Parts: sequence; structure tokens; C-alpha cells
Amino acid sequence: MASLVPCPHCGPRPKEEFTIKGAVLQRPAPDASAEAWFDYVYLRDNPRGDYEEYWHHTAGCRRWLVVTRNTATHAISACEDAADKTKVKSA
Repeated sequence: MASLVPCPHCGPRPKEEFTIKGAVLQRPAPDASAEAWFDYVYLRDNPRGDYEEYWHHTAGCRRWLVVTRNTATHAISACEDAADKTKVKSA
């Protein structure tokens, strides 16, 4: 049986409908050092455990999602719309 991704818009969908685009990383400030930008663009950790990644639902709602996936088991523990993830919480 195919792995299912719990898309917040379409419900559980096969992982083949998605394209993984990369890790969710904190972007450096525009005036950050060249070393900070080099690290952001070229260097990646290879963690064991939960990891947030950008996924695109290319064969479905076409929304950008943030998927939390365990790198050892590939189990998905969370999936949310990337736009909701980046909204600033108001006090």
C-alpha cells in the first residue's frame, strides 16, 4: 500500500502526488555575512528523526505544504499549509 500524506486541503493522498522541494530553513538576514549565506544555500544537515520539508501537491490542490517527516522511518507526523506556517501571530 502506498504511503498517504494528510493534505490539509484534499485529505489523505498518495505520496506520489507530491514533489519534495527541500528543508524548511531559517533564511539569513539580507545583510548577513557571506559565510552565513554560503551555509544557507549549500550546506544541509542529515538529521535522524523529525524534519520539516517543503512539499508541493503537484497532482492535487497545487498548494505548498510543510510536512514533518521522520527521516529514519519516513512516517509523517504533521502536514500544514506553508502559508499558514509563515503567518505572523498577532498578539
